[in-house]
Amino acid sequence: RGFETKIIGVDASEKNLEKAKELGIIDVSMPLDQALLVADLVLLSIPVDAAREMLPHILDTIRDEAVVIDAGSTKAGICGKVRNHPRRKNFVASHPMAGTEYSGPEAAMRDLFVGKKTIICESELSSEFALKRAQMLYQMLGMTILYMNAEDHDKHIAYVSHLTHVIAYALSLTVQEIEKNEERIFEMAGSGFASTVRIAKSSSQMWTPIFRQNSKYLIDSIDKYIDILNQFKTLIAENKTEDLYSLISDANKIKEVLDRK
Repeated sequence: RGFETKIIGVDASEKNLEKAKELGIIDVSMPLDQALLVADLVLLSIPVDAAREMLPHILDTIRDEAVVIDAGSTKAGICGKVRNHPRRKNFVASHPMAGTEYSGPEAAMRDLFVGKKTIICESELSSEFALKRAQMLYQMLGMTILYMNAEDHDKHIAYVSHLTHVIAYALSLTVQEIEKNEERIFEMAGSGFASTVRIAKSSSQMWTPIFRQNSKYLIDSIDKYIDILNQFKTLIAENKTEDLYSLISDANKIKEVLDRK
């Protein structure tokens, strides 16, 4: 905290609120509507389906000068829900791209956001005051801010984030199915497997709504991924070594792309 603040926690779980106070993450806890009447800044960080349903009520209830910032991993549905709300200017639609596979107050990390990117969508619909408040918050956290429209966000994030989670869940299920017959498989699992399947630990409560809200673009990305998997399957089955080598070499080019970022 760089200045005097009072952090109010709101959560459906009383146990989470007590743990958050114990860890010093929040100062006090309150029921939602009580907190909305006193808060200057509202950070909405809940599953995207719940955010979509609660956001209109939140904007109805806040004080005129309050700012609401969401952290949802899908944006089109949330933005569309309040596009014509009379207090739309109080809202900044954002997606801080930082997190771990863990959840709950114990998973909080002080420097989680440092060096990461956050995306702000439909910034032209936020007031100058609200946008500056969000920019200040993310800059204080050490984040780089990108701007785009909500549809572009959902399309691109389907490939770089949502598909990654589908792959991890699928790999976890595949290996667990095999492990039923081969009990020692996990004894041989190396760091590559661990790093790939790590995000399969991510909460189903959080990710099921994300997949549902971004189903259009996520299905497109899954179809493309299946096409590539089938290419590998065919080349391996037909023992086409040179073509397989070429396909892997093409995949290696991702290093050049990432090194430019």
